[in-house]
Amino acid sequence: MTRLPVTAHADDTIVEAASVMARQQVERLPVLDEADRLVRLVTRRDLLQVLPRPDAEIRTEVIEDVLVRTLWLPARGIDVAVVEGVVTLTGHTERRSEKEIALAMAGRIDGVVGVVDHLTHRLDDTRLRDNEPQALHGVADDWQRRM
Repeated sequence: MTRLPVTAHADDTIVEAASVMARQQVERLPVLDEADRLVRLVTRRDLLQVLPRPDAEIRTEVIEDVLVRTLWLPARGIDVAVVEGVVTLTGHTERRSEKEIALAMAGRIDGVVGVVDHLTHRLDDTRLRDNEPQALHGVADDWQRRM
């Protein structure tokens, strides 16, 4: 049995089509009308011409909004490179969840057509079992443990 093709609809936005291409890792995306007939074939190059956002601007947004403001990671801890809308993240995060959030958020930034993952992590916090007590971290640790 073959897999259904990855497609977009004619009423989808350019950003939505680019997100589908990045998530599904496809170079070409068939665009269908309301009757599911082929309207045209869109390539990454087509999308880049419509979304001409400078790589430096994308890089700044990844560093400031994703890494620093959202994940509270030091800006120097992860290297961010952007070439023709493709973001490459290189470096080390403490937790796997931080890595996954950074990759997902970077992929949703306007003008990004793909994200390359060169990140490593020390702790895999995505596999914590429900019956395992989770370690408390922060200012109120002792107070919460006594409760």
